[in-house]
Amino acid sequence: MSEKIEMQNLTKEFKRKNENVSAVLNIILIILIVLLITGCNNLGGNVKNVKTNHIQSNIYSKEDIDNAIDIITKEFEKDWTGCTLKEIYYSGDDNSLAHQDWADRNSADEVIVLLSTFDVDSSGGDGSLNPNSTYEDWMWILVRNKGEKWIHVDHGY
Repeated sequence: MSEKIEMQNLTKEFKRKNENVSAVLNIILIILIVLLITGCNNLGGNVKNVKTNHIQSNIYSKEDIDNAIDIITKEFEKDWTGCTLKEIYYSGDDNSLAHQDWADRNSADEVIVLLSTFDVDSSGGDGSLNPNSTYEDWMWILVRNKGEKWIHVDHGY
């Protein structure tokens, strides 16, 4: 008889623990759904409709320029919350040559300068940008050693 009572007690305890685990899992699931619905829509910048203009270069191939643009576009999408990239393009050979000191400072062979236009929503991006504004001719400076990948070293005016 006592074995039967002990078995009943064990069964009740198992059910209680199972209900507790189930409740915790439900709470975790609800939290994840809320984060997905509210949070993920605001992570990173919007690059869905970005325009790129091809500027002819005697220094860089179209692939070189596209690779630099791709690096900045991916960074913008990842880190520039509250901002929408409208346009990005190579600024031209003269501008890149004028910024050779950036390559020198970073122990690199080459520098490329991109220009962009982007909008900032009411959040002000990360707080350092003016809310509800448009930034035009925003520079992105990347450097590399010949044959290597571009590295983003600075941006701004």
